[in-house]
Amino acid sequence: MIFIVEDDAGIRELECYALAQAGFEARGFESGEALFDALKRERPQLILLDVMLPHEDGNRILSRLRRDGRTSALPVMMVTAKGQEWDKVQSLDGGADDYLVKPFGVMELISRVKALLRRSQRIQTQELSCGPVRLDVQRHRVFVEESEVTLTRMEFELLRYLLENRGIAMTREKLLNAVWGLDYLGDSRTVDVHMRTLRAKLGSGGDVIHTLRGVGYRLEE
Repeated sequence: MIFIVEDDAGIRELECYALAQAGFEARGFESGEALFDALKRERPQLILLDVMLPHEDGNRILSRLRRDGRTSALPVMMVTAKGQEWDKVQSLDGGADDYLVKPFGVMELISRVKALLRRSQRIQTQELSCGPVRLDVQRHRVFVEESEVTLTRMEFELLRYLLENRGIAMTREKLLNAVWGLDYLGDSRTVDVHMRTLRAKLGSGGDVIHTLRGVGYRLEE
């Protein structure tokens, strides 16, 4: 099932029809409120999300999806008339997986949907680990040995990024850009604060995170 959030009825119906013709099941919603109501009952494979929506814009909706553990890993493609570089950067750094500018060709829409679903399926089977620390991407869960650890979304994303770049030295600035996004207004101390709480929560597993004086951090056994 693919959810489509689009306030223009004509575009919403076109997207639903195109996806149905390509063999997908799709449901359309005209607002974020309707989307979140549906998410209480059903989890889609993918969400197509407009930016310029009534009451709550698409980027705010995206932020809510990423903060919620139940939808934080759900693939989201922005489909919008906002085509400036800054618009794309804002959405992609905010957690969007793809960005399609209107007007779009139906064949391109279908191709992007298929590609995003393929990437999502590969990611969902992925498990990252280092020493006693294990991160299950699909279930959004973290374990040290066999004990589960509860992390905030940003702690989870920070650990995930370190695991994906295991053995590589990461500056605080690089971690800020990769995990918090280019538009984040905080400073590098944010990384240090989150790293301290992450290490504390990982307990003995926190030893895999190494501080590189004057540089940043590196994850390795």
